[in-house]
Amino acid sequence: MREFSLPALYEVPSDGNLTDLIRRNAAQHPDVAVVGRKVDGAWQDVTATAFLAEVRAVAKGLMASGIQPGDRIGLMSRTRYEWTLLDFAIWSAGAITVPVYETSSAEQIQWILGDSGAVACLVETPAHETAVASVHDRLPALAHIWQIERDAVARLSAAGAALTDEEVDERSALADADSPATIVYTSGTTGRPKGCVLTHRSFFAEVGNVVERLRPLFRTGESSVLLFLPVAHVLGRLVQIACVMAPIKLGHAPDIKHLTDDLASFRPTLILGVPRVFEKVYNGARATAQADGKGKIFDRAADTAIAYSQALDTAAGPKFGLRLRHKLFDKLVYGKLRAVLGGRATHAISGGAPLGERLGHFYRGIGFTALEGYGLTESCAATAFNPWDRQKIGTVGQPLPGSVVRIADDGEVLLHGEHLFTEYWNNETATAEALSDGWFHTGDLGTLDEDGYLTITGRKKEILVTAGGKNVAPAVIEDRIRAHALIAECMVVGDGRPFIGALLTLDEEFLPRWAAEHGRPADSTAVSLAEDPELLAAVQRAVDDGNAAVSKAESVRKFRILPAQLTEDSGHVTPSLKLKRNVVAKDFAEEIEALYRG
Repeated sequence: MREFSLPALYEVPSDGNLTDLIRRNAAQHPDVAVVGRKVDGAWQDVTATAFLAEVRAVAKGLMASGIQPGDRIGLMSRTRYEWTLLDFAIWSAGAITVPVYETSSAEQIQWILGDSGAVACLVETPAHETAVASVHDRLPALAHIWQIERDAVARLSAAGAALTDEEVDERSALADADSPATIVYTSGTTGRPKGCVLTHRSFFAEVGNVVERLRPLFRTGESSVLLFLPVAHVLGRLVQIACVMAPIKLGHAPDIKHLTDDLASFRPTLILGVPRVFEKVYNGARATAQADGKGKIFDRAADTAIAYSQALDTAAGPKFGLRLRHKLFDKLVYGKLRAVLGGRATHAISGGAPLGERLGHFYRGIGFTALEGYGLTESCAATAFNPWDRQKIGTVGQPLPGSVVRIADDGEVLLHGEHLFTEYWNNETATAEALSDGWFHTGDLGTLDEDGYLTITGRKKEILVTAGGKNVAPAVIEDRIRAHALIAECMVVGDGRPFIGALLTLDEEFLPRWAAEHGRPADSTAVSLAEDPELLAAVQRAVDDGNAAVSKAESVRKFRILPAQLTEDSGHVTPSLKLKRNVVAKDFAEEIEALYRG
């Protein structure tokens, strides 16, 4: 057993709650822009004073509508300004926010609102309202549905016009640090999603220590974040609250199809993303360079960036020749890549899945450092992350200051600290299984090095045991294969089988480009190219690259390209993009069997 901890950098308030932050900002930084709001295609600053006034106005409307302290309110919307506004308004009315992914099905909506006992739900669009209304008769506690696109903010503000600021602040003060702030339902890779109860204390301990440890990235009046991950996800919520706590300017991007334009116009200094975003930026840039006949230049630039980053970790640092090449490629290639990310960002926070050492070194080498972290809904997002000044690429960093990470004898990662959830809502059995003597059992496997840097090696319940008795952790090879431009998803199989196989899907955005470069029809699909020798050879190279990361017994011997995508709509991945392995295995049982025939 091994464990590591760091002293806390932030003292959690003994009382009070998250609404104290917006009142403090208005008092101490009244004219500082705390939010950037896009209106008619242009960004408009919202000052700390203006934001507090809007929050209070909506909170008055909730109170006037009968919302009581401790009531649960659903919030179903894309990432937009109103999400943050309504979240703080719900807290200011003394209530508890229950996030609902805007992609949720009617059945999922019914479960989350019903299990939490929500008395109201704020939705973004008419489609969302229709989805909630379709299960309204099975939600006896649900008394209100307000729609953002039908002037929910203005209507609530008007409804509460007779109430005073003092009445709102009185209500806001009823919740203390140990009161529930939110119930975030897990993605549910198996079974029903469980509602993680996160208190105001959880967020104070989490966000306070993150901001203090990364303080150079959270400079009031200078720094900014463009949030494009779902705020319904706990990682998006962490960044939202971190921006308010710092405070720094927060922008919202509801549609990632226009992300490049939003990055260019908002120009954030810090970016929050998942590895797939950074993979696509890299793969897209490389494909464009190849199409322009500059593929060899890009590859040399990429190799130089990686070598430069690796040299930064040595005592001697980059040698003169490497520094010279790096300076040349900075003008030819790296500057253009940084411009795609807005031009001002020097750092990113990457979570949700492993970024991989190659991409980690590549991005640091071009002057854009991606700090990997690790966490779960139950740990209020990041429970470990790389510090800005002592990054170890390939790890998920050191424990959150003020918390403890322990590696159990069987390799499971255990967590302890004030940032942890307190219980699963209405589920004592699951709570008792996950929390034991103050330690949360993550179900993840990992190792700690001598400096306390954590490396995640797999999932305890996802370990495959081949017929030959070899234990295989799928995550390592899956993440490596998935990093290839052609691959959208990868799921390793082989439990009880003679060897390891893989189910793959092709990236729908990259496939047409590959087809054009190789003289295939413009309307080529995964089905039409399923037997194409050149495509199969390209996919095999991706598999070979993945195999290079593991032993021969763990390597993929055969693969099958699936005819359909594994998506949230198809029911094969969660809203946070985690594979529902049991569902995939069931729906593609024939493809799995085909791997082992003969």
